[in-house]
Amino acid sequence: MVTPVFSISDYAKAIEFYIGWLGFRIDWEEMRNKQPVYVQVSRGEVILHLNALPDDVPPGAKARAEMQGLLAFHRQLLNKNQATRLSLEPAYWNNRVLEMEVVDPFGNRIVFCEFATLPA
Repeated sequence: MVTPVFSISDYAKAIEFYIGWLGFRIDWEEMRNKQPVYVQVSRGEVILHLNALPDDVPPGAKARAEMQGLLAFHRQLLNKNQATRLSLEPAYWNNRVLEMEVVDPFGNRIVFCEFATLPA
């Protein structure tokens, strides 16, 4: 398993985005001076580390996350009042793979993807 580490500059914004909107949960947090500086979040089998330590991780990373139920997840996110444009499209490299990309407030991108079972 590989766990992406995303740079964040505002813990509250990160929690609002990953927990409040995407529906991840906090697994654990590292605290320094009573402030969270490193946190693991997960949604099903998708695990991410969010790092608020300055200069530790460059911003603007991208990760792919394979999942099941992408269509339902897409609908769930569309039903939340978030000012984010979401598209669910076949991958350019394989039309049997559906992809949905989201960009967090810090420029990190997650491409959620699922191998689509198409009708015969």
